[in-house]
Amino acid sequence: MEDDDRLIIEGYQEDGRKFRPSDWIERISGMLARYGPDHRLRYARNVRPCIINGEKCLVLERGLKTNDPESYAFIMEFARSNRLKVQVDRREKELPVERDRRDEPVGA
Repeated sequence: MEDDDRLIIEGYQEDGRKFRPSDWIERISGMLARYGPDHRLRYARNVRPCIINGEKCLVLERGLKTNDPESYAFIMEFARSNRLKVQVDRREKELPVERDRRDEPVGA
């Protein structure tokens, strides 16, 4: 992974089978997450879950290998040992979130 690449680790193995447990993306993301001043869990800047084409994926942002080599090595070894599909993110751009729906009143 070059520092200017972003990787996507899919929830499917190289042979096309869905990887179990199904919450592995949340588990890895949660290991590196921290609680913010508002007591909400904040994902690490370089590792976060994402939905791409309707499927959960783990996105490794640019610079993770340089900024946190131990986490990068752990995640890549996890993907390798479980034969998960890993690819460079070729999406043009990410869509911005228009508003934070967590701040809306319940039932709105």
